[in-house]
Amino acid sequence: MRATRSALTLLGLGFVEAISDTTLTSIQTGQSATVRGTIVNVPVLEAPGQTRIGRFGWKDQHASLVSFAADAYLNEMGITSPLQPTENTSNGSSVAAFDTVADPEDTGGQFGTDIDAFVNFMRSLKVPPRDTRFDVTAGQNLFSSIGCAECHIPTIQTAPPGTSINGGTFTVPAALGDKIIHPYSDFLLHDIGTGDGIVQGSTATRNRMRTPPLWGLRVRPRLMHDLASFTRNEAIARHGGQAAAARNNFNALTLAQKNDLIAFLNSL
Repeated sequence: MRATRSALTLLGLGFVEAISDTTLTSIQTGQSATVRGTIVNVPVLEAPGQTRIGRFGWKDQHASLVSFAADAYLNEMGITSPLQPTENTSNGSSVAAFDTVADPEDTGGQFGTDIDAFVNFMRSLKVPPRDTRFDVTAGQNLFSSIGCAECHIPTIQTAPPGTSINGGTFTVPAALGDKIIHPYSDFLLHDIGTGDGIVQGSTATRNRMRTPPLWGLRVRPRLMHDLASFTRNEAIARHGGQAAAARNNFNALTLAQKNDLIAFLNSL
């Protein structure tokens, strides 16, 4: 079984982790009923019994970068850790005969030597820079006026420094706290007609995908979760469901207006 899936950028994830649950809930509350995103509360692996609003992965399946990293180490690289100590099977069959290293394999540190280092690396990454060579104000205004910005939220503020998050296992540092970021995402799940039918955690995720942040968009030659769109216009045309109204508003623009909006997207 094969499927094409877009890898999500790691840039700026430390700031995304530092967004408070209250802020994400407020964003959801402020959205109109027709486009309101779905919030899923997911386990924080490093704080057993604690949950937080998911924000990482195409299905919002993780809320902390530690959980995100531990999951990637197990499911993408086959490396177990204290947070994910059990090897995956091969279509239900044990792989013990082919992997004789004792589990967990990534030991040491707080959550695993490699995982600790990877999380620190991700938290240190800056957000993608903007291309400011051109005036794209007209396109930016159109982006908001036709409804795109209701889900692709332009501006979010992170929690204040000293805020305890992730079930009390991490304190937001000054470098990440009380920062104004421009991710162009609400980090919530939406049904825009392109869902993959995969359930991760809550059944509410079946045909819903996380709003992808648009920062760094200009360097991406293929778009959408399945990389099946090759131009900005193709990606917009695929928006249906909760995004149908915004798509229709885009279709109603003049050619000059469409070009202005695309120019704005290419500045992100």
